[in-house]
Amino acid sequence: MKKELLSMNIRQLEELLACMGEKRFVARQLKQWLNKGVPFENMTNLSASLRGSLRESFSEGYARLVEEHRSKDGTQKYILRLSDGILIECVLMRYKHGNTLCVSTQAGCRMGCVFCASGKNGLKRNLNAGEMRAQLIAASFDSKISNVVLMGSGEPLDNYDNTLKFIRALPDDFGIGFRHISLSTCGLASGILRFANEGIPVTLCISLHAATDEKRKKIMPVANAYYIKQILEAAKVYFKKTGRRIIIEYTLIKGFNDGRDDIEALARLLKGLACHVNVIPLNTGDDTDCSLKAPPAKGAYAFAAALESSGVSATVRRALGGDIKGACGQLVYKKEAE
Repeated sequence: MKKELLSMNIRQLEELLACMGEKRFVARQLKQWLNKGVPFENMTNLSASLRGSLRESFSEGYARLVEEHRSKDGTQKYILRLSDGILIECVLMRYKHGNTLCVSTQAGCRMGCVFCASGKNGLKRNLNAGEMRAQLIAASFDSKISNVVLMGSGEPLDNYDNTLKFIRALPDDFGIGFRHISLSTCGLASGILRFANEGIPVTLCISLHAATDEKRKKIMPVANAYYIKQILEAAKVYFKKTGRRIIIEYTLIKGFNDGRDDIEALARLLKGLACHVNVIPLNTGDDTDCSLKAPPAKGAYAFAAALESSGVSATVRRALGGDIKGACGQLVYKKEAE
């Protein structure tokens, strides 16, 4: 299989082209074409001989669009095929403040959260930085992307090096600053501490979903490895290092974590943490455990209001793309490679 150039950063491209007898500035030209999703033959300011050599020994690394689904709310879901045939999904969400792309960092997921479809088939493999970039390029053909959230399939901190390489390239290659990037983790405390030392002020989102370790273990296997206290201590370090308020993601499951005692426990737990709670009514689908139910919409708003009354900043996250299985927790690898 040919090596994919999209996964290379500018330094790696410079080294590659130097070995081919090219000057350093050619790497920048090549990088600009790759960021736009242009095939080798259309990279018009590169010499014909160089384009031929690149085509012979390398591939660009773009993903092939297999399906596109459009929601009635304007959300678009892209199903992309990678070079080895594996399918991944990303979701473009439209807001008044700009367009946000939800990027997958793994094909599948090994975290096994019971309310999330992405882990139902387990982890196929990690995505490299180029395969994450390929999602951004595919969606950019339709709209300008101003924000990126790493909230698609996979646990970003379980694919640490590739995720970091992808994030670091976004400001220079796509004009997306760190403050327009969000990373969601199910609570890998060691990864949070490591990421805190990178000096990258992206928004850290922690999928908590329960206020006690006992409850959390029932829906999130990762809770057996990291306790809530460890996770929140790591979050405090992240805030101290970056100055970025933590987002706490809380999927509301009817009769499980939506009671008055849950509100009180959550308010006590988050006291002293610079954070905001995103209350997320459970998104169900064909791959969701049928025993799990979403509360009525008014219940989610009442839950958020009660947290606010307890001194915790909270809002209900707007659900987008539910009719195309593009909402939080609905992305799942369905098809095998052709």
